[in-house]
Amino acid sequence: MKNKYKRILLKLSGESLAGVNKTGLDVNVVNRFAKQVAEITNIGVQVGIVIGGGNIFRGLSEKASSMDRVAADHMGMLATVINAVAFQDALEAQGLETRVMTAISMPQIAEPYIRRKAIRHLDKGRVVLFAGGTGNPYFTTDTAAALRAVEISADVLLKGTRVDGIYSADPEKDANATKIDYLKYSDVISENLRVMDHTAITLCKENKLPIFVFNIENEGNLLRAVNGESIGTIVGE
Repeated sequence: MKNKYKRILLKLSGESLAGVNKTGLDVNVVNRFAKQVAEITNIGVQVGIVIGGGNIFRGLSEKASSMDRVAADHMGMLATVINAVAFQDALEAQGLETRVMTAISMPQIAEPYIRRKAIRHLDKGRVVLFAGGTGNPYFTTDTAAALRAVEISADVLLKGTRVDGIYSADPEKDANATKIDYLKYSDVISENLRVMDHTAITLCKENKLPIFVFNIENEGNLLRAVNGESIGTIVGE
């Protein structure tokens, strides 16, 4: 099957890397996700990745409620670098070439983010992990993912979650929740659906970048997503 998307931006939450522990890193989960990335890279898909930092520290968490917002967000950005380096190691164990690029300068650990350089890495078949958020406080990693996806001209923003798409209500709490196959950007905003934050949705809308929400915890789903199979929810025009 010919893959539908040639270049993708994969957004993962930091919590997804923690597995059942909710915090820290579960090596088995990280390796399982890395294997899925290897599957699509090996068929020629160019992959950029943004990982959140919520498994280590979240700037908007209750723990950070008494902290200065800028300081808390800086800590959250550093957490994304830890996750990116961990995921880089797992990807390289799969035989992939990778680069970590950060919005915050730390040359001993990663390359600084330069758009043209990132695109060159992707063209050479390297998996690029974008860390450090946007480099600015008050922005989420959802917004960072949307921004990087637009900058590298990705065909789609794939959001890997633990549920198989967007539902009318939280399926883990409401047994009557129904899955939605397609949504407009405006519907997500007007109905205040917790897909991504409004800044990220608006950025995707303005640049006509589709968002595909799917369950990455099911083995092989990332490959199915890039092949265009209907396994999740598409947010688009």
